[in-house]
Amino acid sequence: MREWLVTVVRTGREVWLADTQSGEVVGVMVLEEDWVEQIYVDPSWIGRGIGSQLVDMAKRCRPEGLQLWTFESNRRAHRFYERHGFVAEERTDGRANQERAPDVRYVWRPG
Repeated sequence: MREWLVTVVRTGREVWLADTQSGEVVGVMVLEEDWVEQIYVDPSWIGRGIGSQLVDMAKRCRPEGLQLWTFESNRRAHRFYERHGFVAEERTDGRANQERAPDVRYVWRPG
């Protein structure tokens, strides 16, 4: 985790960790300006509300609005973000992303 934080997450980004009472990290969220750069929940913890708590934290940290990218093929993520009030605003063929996979930009605006 530390290596990832140092090599992948650069300065200027906020990192939020979700952990258990014993200190086990079960989720990570990275914010940069109004972008949710990453949300990750340990697969064994999916469905327990960790992702929802991280999104709620992001909304509290950025009450003016948020945006994020997710892959077109990730239907589970689409349902998750739409449940949390995000709306698909842009779709691409993936030429501009590292994975070259079609993606969707989701936006959340308050109110």
